[in-house]
Amino acid sequence: MNSDPTTRPSLLVRLQNSRDEHAWAEFTAIYEPVIYRMTRRRGLQDADAREIVQEVLLSITAAIERFDVDDPGSFRGWLSRITRNATIDRLRQQSARAETIGSSGVARLLDEIVANERLEDEFENDRRRQLFRWAASEVRRRTGELNWMAFWRTSVDGCTVADVAKELGIGEGAVYVARCRILKRIRELVHNRLSE
Repeated sequence: MNSDPTTRPSLLVRLQNSRDEHAWAEFTAIYEPVIYRMTRRRGLQDADAREIVQEVLLSITAAIERFDVDDPGSFRGWLSRITRNATIDRLRQQSARAETIGSSGVARLLDEIVANERLEDEFENDRRRQLFRWAASEVRRRTGELNWMAFWRTSVDGCTVADVAKELGIGEGAVYVARCRILKRIRELVHNRLSE
C-alpha cells in the first residue's frame, strides 16, 4: 500500500457532480467521522462538532467544482484547513461569549489550536483509520461470520490461531486461510479506493 495515500482523482471528479449520491456517500463515510473527531479533540461539544461537520461538508459542496482534481494529494490538506478554520472560528465565537462571563478556558484552548500546526498529520492519521473501518465494514458484509471472527480475533484482538480455532470449532488451517483472505480483501479495497 502506498505510504502517502491520496484521495482518488475519480472520486473527486465524481464529487463535482452534486447528484452522484454514491460518491457523496463514500466521501462522507470516510471523512465525516474524521472531521468530527478533529473538532471534538479541540474541546468542542457534540452539537458544535456536528454543526462544524455540516459546515465543512457544505463548504466542500460549494467549492469542489473549482478544485483541481489533477492534484488529489492537496485535497486532504485543503479539507484539513477548512476543518481547522471552522473549528477556530467556532472557538473564537465561544471565546468571545466566555469573555463576557469571565471564563478564559476557551481562549487558552484556541491559542493551543492556533499554535498546533500538526493538524494535517492528525487529519491524515484519522483518515487512514476511518478508511480501514470503512473497508473492514464493506468486507465484513461480504464475508461469513465465522470467517470474520477468525480474522478479527487473530488480527485485531491478538488471540492465537490455536485459541481461535478451538473457540470457533474449526481447524487452524481454516483460521489462517480466513485471516489471509479477509486481510487481502481489506488491503485491496483500501488500495483501490486510494488509487482509482
